[in-house]
Amino acid sequence: MNESTQKKLLEVLRENQRPRATTGRSVATIGIRISPGGYFALAAVLTFVAVILLRMHQDLAALILVTATWVLTPILVATDRLYFDGETLTRSGLVPLLSRVFGARRAELSIRDIESIDVGTVRTLRRGGSVRYRYSVEVAGRGQVFGFASGGKKFRQMVHALLPLVADQKLDARASELRDYLCDSKELNQQVARLEIATDAVLSAMDDRARSHLEKRAATAPMSTAKDEERAKSLAHAANRLRVAGRLRESGEAFRRALHLAPRDPWLLYQYGRLLRSQASAFGNAHLLSRACAALKLSSLRGAQEARLLERVGESFFEFGQRGRATKTLRRALDLDRHSFRASTALAEIGLSEGKLAHVIHHYRDAASVAPDAASARMARREADYYARLNDDDDYLSAELRRMNWLEGAGRIQQFSARVSFAALFVALAGSFLDQIVAGVGWAVATSSIIGWSGCLLLRKILARRRGIESAGSA
Repeated sequence: MNESTQKKLLEVLRENQRPRATTGRSVATIGIRISPGGYFALAAVLTFVAVILLRMHQDLAALILVTATWVLTPILVATDRLYFDGETLTRSGLVPLLSRVFGARRAELSIRDIESIDVGTVRTLRRGGSVRYRYSVEVAGRGQVFGFASGGKKFRQMVHALLPLVADQKLDARASELRDYLCDSKELNQQVARLEIATDAVLSAMDDRARSHLEKRAATAPMSTAKDEERAKSLAHAANRLRVAGRLRESGEAFRRALHLAPRDPWLLYQYGRLLRSQASAFGNAHLLSRACAALKLSSLRGAQEARLLERVGESFFEFGQRGRATKTLRRALDLDRHSFRASTALAEIGLSEGKLAHVIHHYRDAASVAPDAASARMARREADYYARLNDDDDYLSAELRRMNWLEGAGRIQQFSARVSFAALFVALAGSFLDQIVAGVGWAVATSSIIGWSGCLLLRKILARRRGIESAGSA
């Protein structure tokens, strides 16, 4: 390490040790591990390289490589963490530290600079009427993206500390649901027992019959009393918590009882539509998706004067693939509230899906003009400028189309290479006991596939960044 590099490292270490200014909030610093998928993927590739070296009789090099890989990987995973002190998100660890040494800016993002929080879900296990969800949260702002995934108490602490401090227009539907309904299983079980909601085992035989006439009762039932509405709110709260926890059948039973008590509540109908969409996806039932759309439509009719509800309903219609209904609902939200930032950005996304660049530019510029804070305005202006340049500059449009085509092609090749590499590794291992020629072919194909997978991964990292816009937008 030369003298200049040593000086940079000392400066970084001093800044990390320097006490940070606080805003007077008594919020304990919360830390959560960054998703380790990237580290493990790199470790797997390096391990495969060590196996190839071993086959080439480079025993010492293979031993050094595999030892260094599996000694450093746990250290990198353990030290790469995301911290939140009530005001700023900060990423710490060896990788961010080395990045700063070589000139990268500090990996931190203030609450006021957050532009969006999006949540993705992956079903990892299904058992009866329940599924296990893995949530991945992405926090974006000023050209930086921080991500963390569900898995235990630290995730709940981070969600409960961070999301309530972010304005609602920056949260997608899943993020707002995590903010309001994520809880630990013990607390949820107590609430379920208190409300006497039947368990999944009890519901498995009678669930379809119990809900077969739900929409008819919701449409024709009389007005509910204040006591019924209070119990309906408790049931709805439990139902949403159950859905976030993946206990879909029990959630459906709680919603059924809540809707029987308060059938005209538009928010309850919207949340029930979201549940039906989750069930349709988990159980592969297209009929449930049509019921979900019907529940959303009824919600928009019941809450025809609530702009915030119509925003969420319109976004859900778009998520369900109903672009026409989504556009109509979002325009109604804008008629009620001309300053609806989410409605404008959602209409821009619909316009993009339909290839209408002029509509995209118009709606993003409208969103920038009504944005409630500087971060939201910055995001909307950046998107408007990007699509305006696409619309006005044919050369830039051609270059971006090539970039997106290459990006899409690299993604397909990467997926294909991953499948081929697994199959070739199986052939290589099996061939070692049958025929060395077969084993050699398997190792050759596996090597080529992994090289292709790694190259496509690197290419996607390079191509993911827009040309000529991002740097200006994050200034």
